[in-house]
Amino acid sequence: MTTRPGPVPELSATGGTAIAAEPAGAFPPLKLGAIAVDPPVVLAPMAGVTNVAFRRLCRIYGAGLYVSEMVTARALVEGNAKTLAMASFGDDEPVRSVQLCGVDPQVMGDAVRRLVNEIGADHIDLNFGCPAAKVTRQGGGAALPVHRRLFRDIVGAAVAGADSVPVTVKLRLGVDDNHVTFIDAGRIAEAEGVAAITLHARTAEQLYSGRADWQAITRLKEAVTSVPVLGNGDLWEASDALSMVAATGCDGVVVGRGCLGRPWLFRDLADAFGGRPLQAPPSLGEVIQMMRSHVGMLCDSFGEDLGVRQFRKHTGWYLTGFPIGSAIRRSLAQAGSLAEANALLDRLDPELAFPPDAVRIARGHTNGPRPVHLPSGWLEAVEDPTPPVGGDVLASGG
Repeated sequence: MTTRPGPVPELSATGGTAIAAEPAGAFPPLKLGAIAVDPPVVLAPMAGVTNVAFRRLCRIYGAGLYVSEMVTARALVEGNAKTLAMASFGDDEPVRSVQLCGVDPQVMGDAVRRLVNEIGADHIDLNFGCPAAKVTRQGGGAALPVHRRLFRDIVGAAVAGADSVPVTVKLRLGVDDNHVTFIDAGRIAEAEGVAAITLHARTAEQLYSGRADWQAITRLKEAVTSVPVLGNGDLWEASDALSMVAATGCDGVVVGRGCLGRPWLFRDLADAFGGRPLQAPPSLGEVIQMMRSHVGMLCDSFGEDLGVRQFRKHTGWYLTGFPIGSAIRRSLAQAGSLAEANALLDRLDPELAFPPDAVRIARGHTNGPRPVHLPSGWLEAVEDPTPPVGGDVLASGG
């Protein structure tokens, strides 16, 4: 697939609900090069989740920037089939957004050029925030900004390889409380020409535990003045996004776990940023229709067997808080076919109201804190620009 001609399309809100505390027009679009993200809302890449089917489902409910799962630069350059499939897009996707992870500047530059010239990517996000042990023990993800010169070289190579396509970076606060890197990394990325910087306001050691430190987003916004800063962490409902913007001055929000099992969150966010009143949450009947749509899209994208297996983990997220009993939950989490999944959904009571307390129940990862796995001597040789040996051969995926 080649790069599409003409300007990158603008994103715009497509209906939804919002909080009238701010007048319409109070929140300008997020500008990433030629891309205007309106409302200023980004779907965070999540392994095994943000594939083409989930991105399509979320877009039904509201506009925003919808980013692919993380793919590995080396695997992309070497033409790994699984990685190329993960970096593919539907014909209906208005902006092709890919997240890359890598530890070698040359490989990163080559991967970015392939994404732009062969796959037609419109936006590339660099992952320097992943806390997964299989990534950090190779010096990647949240471990990499410790090595400032290597970090600079990788970001610079990506920006150069992307030409006019905007490159953004996603950071965590640092490895742990004793190795905080986000301010230095943000300034370096800004100097290398990135289009925006996202901060997940936790350390890698925290994983997903505790509370995100929104004050750190404020400090990054004060330190980085020429490009947008986006906030990520503890965004469970639309009011959280408005609160984060008001508290930190950030230019947009990145939503991860809050939308798991709740794709209509993007409808609420579109309206919140547009100054419109929020709609009522869906009944179980409406959630069932979302589930049917989701599993159908997964089967269309990956075939029935893999599509249904990918859908299983979503069933618990969709049904969080609903009083439906453990037996049917287990059955849905073990469904072996599309017909079986739909038959089980037929058994649910569509009249059940959405349980208000379920909005803020964490879905997805809740683990942490945990010591961060790093290459031997990683915290000592922080000025070494050499890529870690064996660190750029990871396969993509969670």
